[in-house]
Amino acid sequence: MADFTAQDVKALRDATGAGMMDAKRALSENDGDFEAATQWLRERGLGKAAERADRENAEGAVAVARAGDAASLVELKSETDFVAKSPQFVGLLDELAAAVAADGEGAVDNFKDALDDLRLTLKENIQLGKVVRLTADAGQVLESYLHVQNGRGVNGVLVQLEGGTAELAHDLAVHVAFGRPSVLQRDEVPTEDVEAERATLEAQTRNEGKPEPAVAKIVEGKLNGWYKRVPGGVLLEQPYAKDDKLSITQFLGGARVLRFAQVVIGS
Repeated sequence: MADFTAQDVKALRDATGAGMMDAKRALSENDGDFEAATQWLRERGLGKAAERADRENAEGAVAVARAGDAASLVELKSETDFVAKSPQFVGLLDELAAAVAADGEGAVDNFKDALDDLRLTLKENIQLGKVVRLTADAGQVLESYLHVQNGRGVNGVLVQLEGGTAELAHDLAVHVAFGRPSVLQRDEVPTEDVEAERATLEAQTRNEGKPEPAVAKIVEGKLNGWYKRVPGGVLLEQPYAKDDKLSITQFLGGARVLRFAQVVIGS
């Protein structure tokens, strides 16, 4: 048996971008000789992962999973939708989501080797994207929504409510999938974004020939509309997707949104 250590395998992986099993086999086949193992990997096209790291990966898939009072939302990025809907890709993503739901966001660290091997198998720049785990306490409700397209999840949502029902939380998750809000409430919008929009609206209003004494009031009205924009905007101020006569705040009644998370592939 070839004489090499786990540190040797790691060094070969770092140098070539090969997966763990391929690096071990390369060292084994070449009696632990690092240079020969490197050449062995190159000849078989198994050391290309590092070269792919800079390629754009705007495609991918998202998965949601539930474990007791916790739920997860995990994004896995790829270069093409063809790879993102492949059984190997979807299978690993589902495993990641299940592990995060059960054991926390740090569980993804246990999948580094599996991710390396997937990059080599599918020959794309595959990377973890957003990873979220929410946990519901007593009196809270946690629900999810996943929009599936062409065999892969492309729009995933988690919603955590206090004082609401599971049905209400699910309906809100569906709204979030459609409305794509950027923040929960108005005070979370960055001040610089608000001031930039206000300046734009002031210039726009003056160019419309509105009288100067009315400009401030008109701008505030337009700014209120800007907060409600769909997609984007403030969740609590958006019109409810199934009844635009209601704001989300009105739709919720006495329930309170504690947190929401969303991943949309390609956005």
